[in-house]
Amino acid sequence: MTRLLHISDTHFGTTVEPVVKAVQRLVAEWQPEVVLLGGDITQRARRHQFALARTFVQSLGRPVLAVPGNHDMPLYNLFARLLNPYGNYRRALGATLEPVFDNDQVLAIGVNSTRPHRHKDGEVSADQVQRVAQRLRGARRGQLRIVLMHHPVRAVEESDTANLLIGRERAVPAWVDAGVDLILGGHIHLPYVVPLFGSQGQKGRGAWAVQAGTATSWRVRGSVPNSLNLIEYAGDEQADACMVERWDFDAATEAFARAAAHPLILHRPD
Repeated sequence: MTRLLHISDTHFGTTVEPVVKAVQRLVAEWQPEVVLLGGDITQRARRHQFALARTFVQSLGRPVLAVPGNHDMPLYNLFARLLNPYGNYRRALGATLEPVFDNDQVLAIGVNSTRPHRHKDGEVSADQVQRVAQRLRGARRGQLRIVLMHHPVRAVEESDTANLLIGRERAVPAWVDAGVDLILGGHIHLPYVVPLFGSQGQKGRGAWAVQAGTATSWRVRGSVPNSLNLIEYAGDEQADACMVERWDFDAATEAFARAAAHPLILHRPD
């Protein structure tokens, strides 16, 4: 069984130490194939916050695929935001803003949905849509096909529609048609799983949007605790399902506990 860990919105600079340690313990126990880190890694994109994030990533001892969030660009330093918005990010986490993880079981494609000229909104370009679709079409049989980015493509609360990815109307059908299974997001600190559809709507191929809450920050949303997602996949050519489990932090035990399980049917490309 292949295990993946999806975490987002760590917001280093506002983290809760017992929660950070609980994530580290889970990674040591589960030994995921890859940790998928979905942006807003820091609170204000400052060097010392990225230093904390880098130490955390290194402590996991597992491959980490990370993409930036809107908080990972300077907010108050307008000079840096204009001329070198990802400077601190690249120094701490690597030069590539759209990395790819590719092995026999998993194809995970990172997408940078941030834009320096936008305060918080996310966007994908036509070029990004085309490039990701092409990579998805080239996936090997049996791979779980994942797109990881920061901004959500579907909302379950009306108040979150303003936070949805700009360009999603073009991107989601193109990626579903090209074979994506899961589109992972964060940004709104609200975990949920909802279906997605390709260009033929519900009559055609389907996929899933999987949202993560904030993994380690005290900036939780209302009564929603710190949470993360465990993804399990059989990893063979006949696999037509995967399991997404939501794990919530329990302050009383200072540990994460399973809060929900979503068995997801995968619509394999012909």
